[in-house]
Amino acid sequence: MGTALVYHEDMTATRLLWDDPECEIECPERLTAALDGLRQRGLEQRCLCLSACEASEEELGLVHSPEYVALVRRTQTLDKEELQALSKQYDAVYFHPNTFHCAQLAVGAALQLVDAVLTGAVHNGLALVRPPGHHSQKAAANGFCVFNNVAIAAKHAKQKYGLQRILIVDWDIHHGQGIQYIFDDDPSVLYFSWHRYEHGRFWPFLQESDACAVGQGQGQGFTVNLPWNQVGMGNADYLAAFLHVLLPLAFEFDPELVLVSAGFDSAIGDPEGQMQATPECFAHLTQLLQVLAGGRICAVLEGGYNLESLAQSVCMMVQTLLGDPTPPLLGLMVPCQSALESIQSVQTAQAPHWTSLQQNVTPVMSPSTHFPEGRSLPLLAESSMCQVAEDALSPLPDGLCLRPIPPICTAVALTVPGAALALPPGVLHQEGSALKEETEAWARLHKSLFQDEGLAALGKILCLLDGILDGQVRSGIAVTTALATAATLDVVIQRCLSHGAQRLLCVALGQLDRPLDLADDGSGKGLMHMCTCPWCSLLGRRILWLNIRGKEATIGSMFHISTPLPQTTGGFLSCILGLVLPLAYGFQPDMVVMALGPAHGLQNAQAALLAAMLRGPAGGRILAVVEEESILELARTLAQVLHGEAPPSLGPFLMASPEEIQALMFLKAQLAPRWKLLQVAAPSPGPCSPVA
Repeated sequence: MGTALVYHEDMTATRLLWDDPECEIECPERLTAALDGLRQRGLEQRCLCLSACEASEEELGLVHSPEYVALVRRTQTLDKEELQALSKQYDAVYFHPNTFHCAQLAVGAALQLVDAVLTGAVHNGLALVRPPGHHSQKAAANGFCVFNNVAIAAKHAKQKYGLQRILIVDWDIHHGQGIQYIFDDDPSVLYFSWHRYEHGRFWPFLQESDACAVGQGQGQGFTVNLPWNQVGMGNADYLAAFLHVLLPLAFEFDPELVLVSAGFDSAIGDPEGQMQATPECFAHLTQLLQVLAGGRICAVLEGGYNLESLAQSVCMMVQTLLGDPTPPLLGLMVPCQSALESIQSVQTAQAPHWTSLQQNVTPVMSPSTHFPEGRSLPLLAESSMCQVAEDALSPLPDGLCLRPIPPICTAVALTVPGAALALPPGVLHQEGSALKEETEAWARLHKSLFQDEGLAALGKILCLLDGILDGQVRSGIAVTTALATAATLDVVIQRCLSHGAQRLLCVALGQLDRPLDLADDGSGKGLMHMCTCPWCSLLGRRILWLNIRGKEATIGSMFHISTPLPQTTGGFLSCILGLVLPLAYGFQPDMVVMALGPAHGLQNAQAALLAAMLRGPAGGRILAVVEEESILELARTLAQVLHGEAPPSLGPFLMASPEEIQALMFLKAQLAPRWKLLQVAAPSPGPCSPVA
């Protein structure tokens, strides 16, 4: 169905008319830089481009008072001195004769995007707008914001389409207090905001921006504030926030629509945020959100004041909405101590309101238990932070770290006739096969298991695997006979290693023991042999083996882990969000092999969610190996999610059992010293501190 891009060139018309260093960064070039970046990368041409129309005053009235709308309308006739005098009545705002028109277009763009997504014209999209909106309140402009674009879009979705659960994700670096105030007592809107806070010493200097502000009345628990108390937060910190706070709550909430207040002042190089998350991080955050609400995501631009960083981050988000592979996520996956303390404070504040946090199975690590390699934040001056950002960001034409798009997105290698499986459009049946001599050579170690049909299946699997390893196919689904599943996995792993895969994540489900001795990768050098690149020196072994099966949690080593398959939705989600994904992102594989063996026990929706969420860490390079008995419906479901569709719902949220919690607690306590994304630090003592 595609991705919409909503824009209108008139939104570049407003510009500061007097000297004001605080407001001058909100300039027309913000939009033109973002749009130029999309055009240079060929992304605009791949979107359904919609020309924004003005929102009506009735639509503005969904959030704003008639008196305030009339006041903004009157700015069209004011002279420069009158505009400046009016602007001084608000905090960090400037008005222009075109402000009313531009602000109407910004709201209208958000509403058009919601209409396009909820009517099925497109699957997702981005509204490139200014002025931004998330600080704007019922009767007041604030922080460059005139009308609250996202809040009006949420009200519109509720009123016109009858939605009852809307998730707003605000990753702008400033707290969107306007959205919070509007939905403070509304349980139909879950509002999540991370923001630079510094214990109340950063704008907008509000105590209600702290973690203990959780909403009022029936809305308690539906406001989620994650305050960053230091600058310099990076990719690992943002990922940890999603995995340990946002996604558990989002799955429990089960939204029908996701609205993103997409402010890119939270990206590296921005003078407002002074953070270090790279543009690639926003591709991964977007992909993590795509498993929610059937993939219905409407993103609306908020802040972002470093034009290069803004443009690159917008491109990263749009390419992910389009379904392109996520680029490698750079940097060690080690959250800093300050970020971990903030995450723990949010978990503590929100636990009374959310079952998913009451079953929290994240080990609490005090500062004294952090290993020496744990990352601490540099306290850099603004000039130093900006220099770091300039060194990290190269010019846009060459700076984006984009994976080449394979000619084939997803292919399926079947042992049954292709007509027996109706695949989604764009997913191909794998017709080719490896040479007979090559297939037989790989099968010799398990010759008794690869007879006739099994040998034919192996040939198709090898051909598909080579396509993935050579970059011709992004992901694939391979079918093997039940007796040969473990042997096939053995061959696949050895083939990946011999073909140059440096870090291979194997997620095995069901009765599948290690198919080879993980002390030996088949090269004669053993898996302790290191690649000469810095990443392999840091990350160690080439295979991370995670087996989800059986009744007990066991650890053979930090790279050989077994956990029971949870039987509740809460337990399954805790396993995926709290164990599998932190391990996967910490390991940073260049390929994922997902094997569903005998008695794997997964429902189709569970298998789809697991496959969808494993797409991010390896840039979509996934081979799913499935035994023949469960192939038809399961293969179709896996093909859909690997091709970019959202996974089906897991059903009602059920709290994890005590046994499931105990198993995950045991594993995470043992693994957290090595895999830092598993841990959360102890909170600072005392209640929320007052504004300094």
